[in-house]
Amino acid sequence: MSAPVPARGEAPRLVATLAIAGLLSGLAIVSAYRLTRPRIEANEAAALERAVFQVLPGAVRMERLTWNGSALVAANGSGDGDFVGYAIPAAGAGFQDTIKLLYGLDRSGSSMLGMTVLESRETPGLGDRIYKDPHFIAEFHDLVVVPVIELVKGHGEKPNDVDAITGATISSKSVVRILNASCAIWRPRLPPPGEPVPRSGGDQVPRGVERGGPLPGGQGSAP
Repeated sequence: MSAPVPARGEAPRLVATLAIAGLLSGLAIVSAYRLTRPRIEANEAAALERAVFQVLPGAVRMERLTWNGSALVAANGSGDGDFVGYAIPAAGAGFQDTIKLLYGLDRSGSSMLGMTVLESRETPGLGDRIYKDPHFIAEFHDLVVVPVIELVKGHGEKPNDVDAITGATISSKSVVRILNASCAIWRPRLPPPGEPVPRSGGDQVPRGVERGGPLPGGQGSAP
């Protein structure tokens, strides 16, 4: 038995219907994206702000610095308050996907004050322990970063040792590798000990901070 032959003119109408449906679906997706994007950006900025204060204990305000290719420079005038350290974004390959981090360095750039994971898609129950395991996160509090951070199995004794997570060694290695690579880039750019720290006087988190320089945090009265 032969298949039915579409009536003349039916195929163009079907194509037109599908095209219109696709166009309307596309417009709906774009409209939804434009409507929700400001809220998404606001939530991301708020999450980043919380992360900055998390990796710089004692900081109560943020000020933006930019890298001009040869030095860190203030984006605006000057600020006051006691300087705590730098919050620096970093990213690199993990076991599953890109891992985005934020870590704090003290004024000298030799010690890490804290670290938090901003984004990760590591394996649930294993690799996701890089941000769910409080003991692993605590390893990066007051951690010496010179000459480099060392990942060890078991219990490390040196001030630059980080204990690997049992069952998530690859993800643990990824975090340490990302931090060491970022420190190698940013530590030489920080002002040497004894030199004044550039101050911007700003309090906002810069847009696209993952592509920019460190966010310095300092103590002082909030504006």
